[in-house]
Amino acid sequence: MDTTPSPNFAYLAHHDPRLVALATQAEQHFADDPTVTLIKLRQFGELLAQRAAAKVGLFLDPEGSQQQLIDRLWDHNVIGATQRTLFHDLRRVGNAAVHENQGDHNEALHQLRMARELAIWFQRSFGNHRKFDPGPFLPPTEPKKAETALRDELQRLRVDMAARSHELEAARRAAETELAHKLTAQQREEKAREDAAIWEALANEQLETHQEQHKKLLAELAALQAAAQAMSAKELARTIKRASDASEATELDEAATRKIIDRQLRDAGWEVDSQRLTCERGLRPAKGKNLAIAEWPTLADKKEGRADYVLFVGLQVVAVVEAKRQHKDVMGVIPQAKRYATGYVVRGDEFLPEGSPWGVCKVPFLFATNGRPFLRQLQTKSGIWFLDARRPQNHPVPLEGWYTPEGLLDLLKQNIDEAHAKLDVEPMPYIDRAYQRNAILAVEKGLKDGKRELLVAMATGTGKTRTCINFDIEIGMIFSLSRNN
Repeated sequence: MDTTPSPNFAYLAHHDPRLVALATQAEQHFADDPTVTLIKLRQFGELLAQRAAAKVGLFLDPEGSQQQLIDRLWDHNVIGATQRTLFHDLRRVGNAAVHENQGDHNEALHQLRMARELAIWFQRSFGNHRKFDPGPFLPPTEPKKAETALRDELQRLRVDMAARSHELEAARRAAETELAHKLTAQQREEKAREDAAIWEALANEQLETHQEQHKKLLAELAALQAAAQAMSAKELARTIKRASDASEATELDEAATRKIIDRQLRDAGWEVDSQRLTCERGLRPAKGKNLAIAEWPTLADKKEGRADYVLFVGLQVVAVVEAKRQHKDVMGVIPQAKRYATGYVVRGDEFLPEGSPWGVCKVPFLFATNGRPFLRQLQTKSGIWFLDARRPQNHPVPLEGWYTPEGLLDLLKQNIDEAHAKLDVEPMPYIDRAYQRNAILAVEKGLKDGKRELLVAMATGTGKTRTCINFDIEIGMIFSLSRNN
């Protein structure tokens, strides 16, 4: 058993050697058994979340689920949207590895990188340096029979590591120095023996040793929880804010963001893999398949470009997706998707929907995303922005989730102009109060004008009550209502 800590995680040693052991063992298993990598990373995520919760007094139930713990950290602003996604993804793929023996090298490599992003967040939140930088990610050993996409990604990571090797060495020395300052030589020697026992227990799953280590862990978590509960309200608020600030500082690169978007699209019913299912690798639309094909070539203003994804339902082209890194202004990326939709070139058996083009757009639906979950308070920097390009009155709107293939087909069948024409002539014999009629007409006008939200005020006519309705036209939902008497 190799007990040399991985440089990607060694700086966590002064928090908990279990974290370093689990992550290092996950790396060591990568080449031969990626499912074990995912199982170890699930355990790493569980322990990291537990220690984070205990640090701020939120480790309330040792028997509680990981999902509940992650959501509690989110609810109390200890983690941001990115960390919440990464923690939940580690949990989900780890569960699939444990219960269904699922997991491949591509997923394992991505989760190793995301586990490291969580480790950096934890160190910045609860370590001694808020701007801690561990240097580049050190890629694990390549499998003997790596497929092309995996080999390319590992090579990209090795090139980045070589270019920033001095940062990696500086981070290693800083981690060693921090540990040396905290412990005497005798304490370091004793700690090394304890750490070795932890590594052995985690590697061999020895029941008795593992149970002893678990009891010790629970005692440590209880002590951290008690220390957090003893903090003043002001001190605890500062600790939570530091963790929250560290969350906002996390910025995933484009490859990691694409992996997150892949999962979101897959959950909505699209067949997708931005590394393997690409136009360059020969993938084309096919009957009976709902494909999100990555890196699709387009030609706009006599310039070649590549759409991040083009969505196909069977052979029909239905949407263009532009994906950006996590901190990009998402709404501002819609024009780029529009350029790709304008420059779409039919390359084979695929076909454009009936009615194409709509103005300059050959493809009807445009999406822009950075992979972050939708947050109403950060609308332009989160969620999925969508534009139905078939009508010039339409404006980009944020969505909380992706359309399914069936959902886009249903939307494609809708004739909005025809529906508006019917509204113009439809009588309202069932409405006999002027304020109700005016409210309905106001909503109809908002629909025709392409507005997403509309504030409608209705006076009952008695002079006693006025009702204000904030109506979300896009989803047909009233999300606030107030009465003034």
